[in-house]
Amino acid sequence: MKGAVGFIGVFLSFLSEISGHQLQFPCVDDPYCHSVCKICEDHYGEPSMECLSFLFDDYLNYFNKQMSSLNSTDWCVWDKVSSFYSNFSTYTENISDCLGIPWPNSLVEKLFVNIHAAYFKACPTEEFSDPPPGIVFALVITPICLIPVMVSLVVIKTKNGDGTS
Repeated sequence: MKGAVGFIGVFLSFLSEISGHQLQFPCVDDPYCHSVCKICEDHYGEPSMECLSFLFDDYLNYFNKQMSSLNSTDWCVWDKVSSFYSNFSTYTENISDCLGIPWPNSLVEKLFVNIHAAYFKACPTEEFSDPPPGIVFALVITPICLIPVMVSLVVIKTKNGDGTS
């Protein structure tokens, strides 16, 4: 897979040299994305996972400040954290798209695993349990009892030909 990606990269750079202009980042047309690409160009030379990590770290600090503004007991209340969480998710997607890096990616997955470990690990989860034995018995015995009744009806209908006695 890496060989194929490398080949495509070499092929695209070859095409850009032939056409006489450099390939541009996917975000040049969008002013917001242009500023993101400018940061990556200035510090890293091009969009890369390192630049993506740098950009995520800044917003991750903001996310951590937002979460710290809540009581730790409120971390498990989805209504209180959903906007922070959704904004962070949207941010990672938008920045990745600006830089032309697929989303989700390993960096995003790592960030969200760390967020869940830090803030949501102690949250109770609804676990499924078996229903009471009486309900299980009723659900199992009902079809078992219906089978002989259905077979009897079929035999009666076919025995008489038209179903009348």
